[in-house]
Amino acid sequence: MPAFFHHLSEVLYQVLECVGVNPWVVERRRHTFLHREAALDVKYHQDGLDTTTFHFGSQSEGTTTPGLQSDTDMLYTGNYINIMFSWADWQQGRTNLLMVREEDTPPQHYLLQRIRQDIPQPVTHYYHPDFVTDSQGLMFYSNMAVVRGWAEMYGDRHLRRGPSNSGREDWDFVEAFHCKTLPSEIMSWFTRMQRGYWPSQETLQAARMCGCFLVPDGHHGSINQQIEWRITPNLIERLLMFSLNIVPIQCLVVLKMLKKQEFIKYIHCENCKFTTFYCKTVIFFTLNRTPPTLWIKHRLVECIVRCLQTILEFLNQGECPHFIVQGVDLFDGKLCRECQLSLERAIQGMIQDDMHVLFHLQSDDLGQRLMALPYEVRQYPGDDVNAGICGKLARDMFEQYLMKVRTTCSRLCNSAEADVITSLNNEINILESLAVNARTTQYDKNYIKFIAKYLMSVKASVTSSSCIQSGDSLPQDIWQLYGESLNTDVASSKLKLASMHYCQGELQRAASVLNEVEFDLDDSVQPVCGCSIKLYSDKLSKAFCEYTVQNDKHDQLTKKLAFCVRFLREEKFCAPRFLWCEMYRAVGDDVDHRNVNQRQWMDWAEVDAGPFLLYLQYLTYCGLGVRHRQLEALYGLKDIVTSYDKVNQLYHPETAHNLYGHCCELEGDVEEALHVYNHSVQFKPRNNAANWHKQRLERMLNNN
Repeated sequence: MPAFFHHLSEVLYQVLECVGVNPWVVERRRHTFLHREAALDVKYHQDGLDTTTFHFGSQSEGTTTPGLQSDTDMLYTGNYINIMFSWADWQQGRTNLLMVREEDTPPQHYLLQRIRQDIPQPVTHYYHPDFVTDSQGLMFYSNMAVVRGWAEMYGDRHLRRGPSNSGREDWDFVEAFHCKTLPSEIMSWFTRMQRGYWPSQETLQAARMCGCFLVPDGHHGSINQQIEWRITPNLIERLLMFSLNIVPIQCLVVLKMLKKQEFIKYIHCENCKFTTFYCKTVIFFTLNRTPPTLWIKHRLVECIVRCLQTILEFLNQGECPHFIVQGVDLFDGKLCRECQLSLERAIQGMIQDDMHVLFHLQSDDLGQRLMALPYEVRQYPGDDVNAGICGKLARDMFEQYLMKVRTTCSRLCNSAEADVITSLNNEINILESLAVNARTTQYDKNYIKFIAKYLMSVKASVTSSSCIQSGDSLPQDIWQLYGESLNTDVASSKLKLASMHYCQGELQRAASVLNEVEFDLDDSVQPVCGCSIKLYSDKLSKAFCEYTVQNDKHDQLTKKLAFCVRFLREEKFCAPRFLWCEMYRAVGDDVDHRNVNQRQWMDWAEVDAGPFLLYLQYLTYCGLGVRHRQLEALYGLKDIVTSYDKVNQLYHPETAHNLYGHCCELEGDVEEALHVYNHSVQFKPRNNAANWHKQRLERMLNNN
């Protein structure tokens, strides 16, 4: 290897650290996605579903950078299905599917035959749209059943890529079945791994317990393609990835950058592609064949070259073996021989050119960073990039948490008002029992603690609303509920408490709570919402990102997060009356124009914490007769809705406009209020309470 590779490796290692490929960011990515898995599993448990979810791929493994723009991969498996590897696995009363291979079944694929629930015998001559019946009347589960379900859900937006289905370009969802027994083509891997430098015996022992998945993906050339299911050892692969130190991870990231920018140039056929999975496979084989002494910081470029040589070996022989599953050629159906030879010549050129290709990589400005002198490299805003990654991970995780809370609240609201408290108590009891379950992980417990506190806030508010409506005094235990729920985040629960005080006429108490929120709600606080995943602008608070670098625990993060304030219809007497219009925002056929997510929350009032704080301050100080504080709140709210940068950071800009419009009405400026409501409608033409307010003011002006 050239002598300068040592120095280049040192600089490349440092540059990759700057763009988020370092031990602590990798660890942060992994823990974040394990938390997200736990949140989904707890939600399914609450919903009475026996379903488990897994995150796989670059985002959850920590093998990506902001510039690679990797998508997010999620796998669902329904535990209510019993996959039989042999007849001994049959279970009475369960939905049983037997893994079957025929003479012409391609490698890595199985058919799933339906077996009776009462006795271990095949189901025959029974029609079901999800099954295909052969000439003998035997029934096999069609992988197209999964595709049809997703197609019905997303319509024209449905995207299918191999076994994955989605309605978004940046997400891949896979529905799969878990098989606890590893088939022979995977079991043989453990024998093969006795030779080689990696993985360790401890990792191999843990891998034996992982099982595998059957995903709905038939072989491209098979006559039975629609009833074939491909076995995939995702959990073993994730275990292997989690066992790696930072050097092979950095090596894999560079291979992905090369694939994205350089390899694609030499793939000429429309249906051919060099996939990211090839890069991971190459890393695995190279680690197995080379001593651990190679995988160190100052030999990073040499590691990359060794991996490229492994790719050359596969291209030269015209076959890329699967690292775990025996008898599989990953090139089959993905990369034709002509493209293989073209890519082989290109990679040979890269190696012969002493890897100067690294200086031309554009992803994350890697080439530009490498061409800088070492002291200039350290001046790149690596800390900003790493902080940005940590901030986004934290924000996105709690966004997902709030989405799960949203669906829980939506289910609760389907019951009669008198039953909402009962339903809330049942949910909280389920969570409490789950928290002490021996199988509950720390990841589960973190989410359980979060959602339990959130539901206590809802329970406190629903109870208070009922008492205010009936004119009854609040029960003494209500204050304990409010107290236990106040720290869900920095603002939303406290704002609901202040709103309750305002609606009770306890203005001084309301002002006291609002002052506390105002003090905490500084520039380091990041807004988060579970209604709309994407902001109009995806910019994160720099101060928040810097905070998340050192503070990654749940209790620490919630001190710098401001959730949107939510009032269910059952809580409306704890909300200012003007907000009730948000609960009945539909005009005409607006309801028909709501998507699946919007149907869950658009019958509630949802408002960003910052605008609601100012609106509530305006009302409260008006009642107290403190005019200068009332005007401060009014001007603050006006500043938000008239500032392009600030309004673009809101999840509900139309509602913020509506609140400011109401303040204008209370100030007697009806024409300005009408102007503000018109502006609100520009953000959201349908399902916007501003349409009601416009009609009301227009009638008022016409009558005058």
